[in-house]
Amino acid sequence: MMGIIPAAGVGQRIQPLGCSKELLPVGSRLVEGVERPKAVAEYLVERMIAAGAEQICMVISAEKTDLIRYFAERHYAAEIFYVLQQKPQGLCDALFRAEPFAIHHERILIGLPDTIWFPENGYRSALSMLEGSSDVSLLLFPVTNPSAFDAAISDEHGYVQEIEVKRSNPRSHWVWGAITSTGEAFRNL
Repeated sequence: MMGIIPAAGVGQRIQPLGCSKELLPVGSRLVEGVERPKAVAEYLVERMIAAGAEQICMVISAEKTDLIRYFAERHYAAEIFYVLQQKPQGLCDALFRAEPFAIHHERILIGLPDTIWFPENGYRSALSMLEGSSDVSLLLFPVTNPSAFDAAISDEHGYVQEIEVKRSNPRSHWVWGAITSTGEAFRNL
């Protein structure tokens, strides 16, 4: 199983920053018995590994060398590698950058590195839904300010019909935090 983390964005709405937005400290972790800051993206990496990801592809821009340094200094149970998105052309383009690697995996996990969602084992629940008839499963959670996120519009059966990307008046308070996909569905995007 492989995880894809699109992390090439500059975070214009929260600039100026001294680091990539994915490295903003949120909470802490223990390092040799000492409490140290934990980067927001590390939560997603841990959730992907807990769900069974053996490889994680971070799609980054050339300016994101601090992400490489941060994750290279830590040890994870998955191989983390990087793909360059040369121009900021959005989420779909970022996912297509990882396609040459993703097509070799039966299951794909996709998540946004600047969003922490619960439950922590949400990927496992979404993966269990793929065992049925779904090729793609979105992990949704409610928020009070959906205009800051990508709101998911679903029908009466819970099937997502549309994703409203950071609209000022979204029609839903449910936003996506993660996606699971079969390799076949990813190849057919």
